[in-house]
Amino acid sequence: MSVNFATDKVNVRVNGRVATIEMNRPEALNALDVDMLRGLVCNLKKISDSDDIDIIVLTGSGRAFSSGGDIKTMLSNMNENDFFPVMDIISELVVTLYSIPKLTISAVNGAAAGLGLSLALATDHIIADKKSKLAMNFIGIGLIPDGGAHFFLDKRVGELKAMHIIWEGKMMDAQEALELNLIQEVADDLQTTVDDRVLDWLSRPVQAMIKTKKILADMNRPQLLKILELEKHGQFNMRKTLDHQEGIKAFIEKRQPKFIGK
Repeated sequence: MSVNFATDKVNVRVNGRVATIEMNRPEALNALDVDMLRGLVCNLKKISDSDDIDIIVLTGSGRAFSSGGDIKTMLSNMNENDFFPVMDIISELVVTLYSIPKLTISAVNGAAAGLGLSLALATDHIIADKKSKLAMNFIGIGLIPDGGAHFFLDKRVGELKAMHIIWEGKMMDAQEALELNLIQEVADDLQTTVDDRVLDWLSRPVQAMIKTKKILADMNRPQLLKILELEKHGQFNMRKTLDHQEGIKAFIEKRQPKFIGK
């Protein structure tokens, strides 16, 4: 993908050795549409090539980190030719974020749900505001998690817990997420806690920290790539189910879905 793609749906601010990448669709709770996904990939690749930046903070503008995938994309009746390229952009974003030779922090305010939570899980350190809500809630519309969520959840909590988190799809507060080892810190004041973490890391031998990250990421990359492919094809099949169609309809009508297992 070209690194020259420009969009106002992603803001980047650089302060010394720290870059803040802000998802910028506050009116849509930073739902991830194709332009935002492409903008995130391109900006991460630019930062990856910079020797001047050591830390990336990923956050969302307004009232949310990210509410997940854009509902209009879910509603569109995409065929194979349309669907797979979008999933490939998601995969490129996730692999880039996971393996980038920088230290990465997700600063979670408000909701981090669905694909939004997958992105947070792809970073090295998650700090969540004490009032934030996190959910791997694909199951509510008859889908499976994507964005590498199966990989990241398994790494953070283990296979069995990961499976039940996915199956339940419930909304968690920050303290619950901390107790499950999904996140690293709960913040009374998010910006202050993020600033403190950044200052602590900047005082450390960052290149040694990044080298450890790179060794582990290189070791795990084949598994992540395999899971992203499995999620892509699995999601394509789930989109064709009656349960997914019912889940979307119930979401729009603001009612409980009536699933039939088909």
